[in-house]
Amino acid sequence: MTRSGKWRGVFVIVPTPFQPDLTLDLDGLRQIVRFSLACGVHGLVTPANASEQPYLSDDERRAVMRTVIEEAAGKAPVVAGVTASTRLIAAALAREAEAMGADALMAMPPNMQRATDEEIREYYVAIDAAGRLPIFLQNYGGAGGTPMSPALMAGLLKTLPDVRFVKEETEFSSAMMTRTIEAAGPALEGIMGGKAGRHLLDEYARGCSGTMPACEISDVHVALWDALEAGQTARAREIYRFLLPLLMFETGYGTAVYKEVLRRRGVIGCAIIRQTGGRTLDRYAMADLSAILDDLAALMNPAFPAKG
Repeated sequence: MTRSGKWRGVFVIVPTPFQPDLTLDLDGLRQIVRFSLACGVHGLVTPANASEQPYLSDDERRAVMRTVIEEAAGKAPVVAGVTASTRLIAAALAREAEAMGADALMAMPPNMQRATDEEIREYYVAIDAAGRLPIFLQNYGGAGGTPMSPALMAGLLKTLPDVRFVKEETEFSSAMMTRTIEAAGPALEGIMGGKAGRHLLDEYARGCSGTMPACEISDVHVALWDALEAGQTARAREIYRFLLPLLMFETGYGTAVYKEVLRRRGVIGCAIIRQTGGRTLDRYAMADLSAILDDLAALMNPAFPAKG
């Protein structure tokens, strides 16, 4: 679907690593970017939900964006997350991201009180007017999200020059993709899935241009995508069968899993999270995770084995 290969493939969400005292670990963040690039990702996204973006201060958010942009410079495009509670803040973040060298922007609708369709439109008008970067509409149905209809997104895509892409991760995302593609027509340059790639096989058949999972198993996601692109359907389904237990495990434990896998793979030194309300990985969960990663070992970059 996308008219440029630059915006096609596996665009991973970069988690934000912390020191044991919960301060930012920018060296660890650089290591995550290097790991993701070594695994062959096609792009990077930060800060977003899997980056614990709501738990970052304004200064930390800028530091995270700047670090990822600098580390990835010339190697892969970076999509900067500029979701905010109001259009004024989102537009300011958009200007800063462009000045830092981001390649594109991504934003959910205002993320505190649910906005009306007109408020959502005004919000994206402000982001669009803030600069010249292409913009992803992030259609998210989880906490802090305001799901948008295909008609609303199609209107934004058709009338705002920089709004050109969608990340679709609401309920029944596959069917939503089809409806959005049909509603937006050529105004939509590409649509990517979320939800850790759980529905990628269905989404790919419907014309998605990529997927945006967290990055802890970037190499496996890339292997799956490459098989799909090569028309190797049987191989893609085989990889997906190995991958699915981890994707389902993530639905229960979320960010804690991303960071624990990165820690086990030697990418970061600490798996601590700031997110409140999340489930911790007790000894039973840790044992289950070990078994899942053992099954995935053959698909992983040998430079980054998952150690218990």
